[in-house]
Amino acid sequence: MLTRVSARQVNVHAVIGDEELLVERAVASAVRSAQASTAEQSAPDVTEVSASALVAGQLAEITGPSLFGDRRVLVLRDAEQVPKELVDEVTALCRDVADGAIDDVFVVLVHAGGARGRALLDAALGFGARRLDCAKLTKAAERVDFIRAEITASGRTINEDGARALLEAVGNDLRELAAACGQLSTDTEGRLDATLVSRYYRGRAEASGFVVADRAIEGKLGEALEGLRWALAIGTAPVLVASALGQGLRALAKVGSAPRGLRGADLAREVGLPPWKVDRVRAQLRGWSPDGVSTAIRAVAEADAQLKGGGTDASYALEKAVMAVIEARNAAAA
Repeated sequence: MLTRVSARQVNVHAVIGDEELLVERAVASAVRSAQASTAEQSAPDVTEVSASALVAGQLAEITGPSLFGDRRVLVLRDAEQVPKELVDEVTALCRDVADGAIDDVFVVLVHAGGARGRALLDAALGFGARRLDCAKLTKAAERVDFIRAEITASGRTINEDGARALLEAVGNDLRELAAACGQLSTDTEGRLDATLVSRYYRGRAEASGFVVADRAIEGKLGEALEGLRWALAIGTAPVLVASALGQGLRALAKVGSAPRGLRGADLAREVGLPPWKVDRVRAQLRGWSPDGVSTAIRAVAEADAQLKGGGTDASYALEKAVMAVIEARNAAAA
């Protein structure tokens, strides 16, 4: 039977997920909570341990009485990897910290989510651990929401078009997006929108992998190659350009094969894309055939394989892929 919830149970936090930036922020927030909950002015004694390296008796040593009476904070990383023979020991620690049996100790469990090590996580939550979810943001709409929240937290506002423009300019990496939001908030004034974002990023916004992919899918050879060369010149990773090409073509395949008659939100749900993306893809589909899309996807897959070890010239592989995409589109239109 689980220990009854008490007021001290905020001394155990469970950080759940594998989005690194969010996990780091959650751990830092938990440690600040430990600092705020003590009357002492000194910083708590923080110890980080990887669960896979945990040995018997180590927890007792870390959480034992402090010589100077300082609060101790244990950050247990990769909690899903706690050795089976130590699960009971970790569970008991969470229980005793939660109900106050162990004083001046604060525990932060960092768990990647999933089934592995779930019993320990469920036990900690049952004891009243504060849950902090940090799952990966896998959808464009989630990243757009993240951008808007970051900008709002800085005291500014950004509309949806502006957030999408920033996403296309910077890419999907959450750290880079967070840094970009901070830069925009500091370096600009007024309401942020797509025009301001594009002006701020100039060449970078125009040369992102997604823009190169859009120009290739639309059959604009000159613009696609110009954007590709500029993207590579400013340091855009070749694999990101190939990934953008692949994503764009797969979106064509999804929307093109969706049941007829679906519109708006229904079509977006069917293909798993945000409505604004569906509208763009539907416009790009004009001039494409199913065989053309398949041919283009194979060409991009070949380029991706070359970039990941099968070839030596990334620029040539990507230029060849861009031209192959446009040739597949032109063949369909002929």
